[in-house]
Amino acid sequence: MIRKFILMTLIGLSTAVFAQTRELPDFTGLVEKEGPSVVNISTVQAPSMISNRDFQGMPNIPEDDPFFEFFRRHMQPYGGAPRDFESKSLGSGFIISSDGYILTNAHLVDAADEITVKLTDKREFRAKLIGADRKTDIALLKIEASGLPKVTQGDPGKLKVGEWVVAIGSPFGFENSVTAGIVSAKGRSLAQENFVPFIQTDVAINPGNSGGPLFNMNGEVVGINSQIYSRTGGFMGLSFAIPIDVATNISNQLIATGKVSRGRIGVLIQEVTKELAESFGLPKPDGALVASVQKGGPADKAGMEARDVILKFDGKPVTAAGDLPRIVGATKPGAKVPVQVWRNGATKEMTVTVDETPPDEKPVGRGGKRGKAPDTSNRIGLSLSELSADQKKQLEVDNGLLVEDMVPGIASHAGVRPGDVILSINNQDVTTVEQFNQLLNKTGKGRNIALLVRRGDTATFITMKLNGNDSK
Repeated sequence: MIRKFILMTLIGLSTAVFAQTRELPDFTGLVEKEGPSVVNISTVQAPSMISNRDFQGMPNIPEDDPFFEFFRRHMQPYGGAPRDFESKSLGSGFIISSDGYILTNAHLVDAADEITVKLTDKREFRAKLIGADRKTDIALLKIEASGLPKVTQGDPGKLKVGEWVVAIGSPFGFENSVTAGIVSAKGRSLAQENFVPFIQTDVAINPGNSGGPLFNMNGEVVGINSQIYSRTGGFMGLSFAIPIDVATNISNQLIATGKVSRGRIGVLIQEVTKELAESFGLPKPDGALVASVQKGGPADKAGMEARDVILKFDGKPVTAAGDLPRIVGATKPGAKVPVQVWRNGATKEMTVTVDETPPDEKPVGRGGKRGKAPDTSNRIGLSLSELSADQKKQLEVDNGLLVEDMVPGIASHAGVRPGDVILSINNQDVTTVEQFNQLLNKTGKGRNIALLVRRGDTATFITMKLNGNDSK
């Protein structure tokens, strides 16, 4: 009996181990087949009088802050103590056509004078930049070659949370490194990234992986690895990929016209909270709340008003505020589309003629000289500057004040950030710093103030309660 029991136990354990082994994925075939389509990308920027830390609009944040890399690659250089330098960056990319078209991240090749593509067979090519789109961080390169191995594109819409995925790239310059993990979430919205529903994974992504492909287990590319969330510069369990269908749409436009065309309707929006939904009589907190409407813009002409909640756009449901910029952006300029809004406790239908988003320009940034002490004379610790005519045109607003800098205090605790644009205080539009401070000083101790803040392509109300020593 004892022998029989031991034998049965061993058989049971062997069966369990065998079953577990069978369930674990085998990536070897995928890597062998798809690895040659992944390339290493290096860039060189010619010597110039630019300081690599003096960035226009760059908040004073430490380099290990998770938002440092975002601001570093999105802000433009200005002033400061100049010095000559030659920059080289290492990243990844992948071949999408046998005649040499390659997808990668825009931030890798931004302002590069030379772009070199290295294949797994050690061949190197000088690449031509066909075009780049900063809003989605997609760039399209072309090398003069033929018969190249190319990837097969998959459908990100079929990805499931918990599904295995694989990344191949050049972390820290180690070419064709393979890492694997699972899809952690889909449709993730990130700050100031309004046109990309990111795929979040726990795949180990490090500097150098940017621009590389994310594969599903069928060996199909489902995304482009773009960002990591890190306080150290290394992988910490959160990485984000741009869905391949978004990238394909961008690359097709760049090949056809050399530019990216997007729709716009001229509204600033914010998220619908549970409290707001209850106040508006909405059954649930869905949709995008219109915080302001551009005068003379498409939405204004269609009759849209501030406090409307957009529930559907062109027949597509708007579940969260972040859905709207992606849906509108993907709409062809000139198209007349139906829009459903919630107004005064009922739905209302209207038709909006979509306009075209202006081409990428330098982002709005701080105009002060480096080293200037912040003007924090107002009660809530904000250093503000008035918008120039060009900045107003770029932001498509008639008024507003740019948050240049700030000290820790009531505004920073409430969520105001450098680079924000304050459009109004307590529902009164502001145009000058003096006007803002006057309205602020009229608000008594213990009273609430509400700032309408523009951040990227969205706007939100930020409230805070004043006390006796507000900027401390």
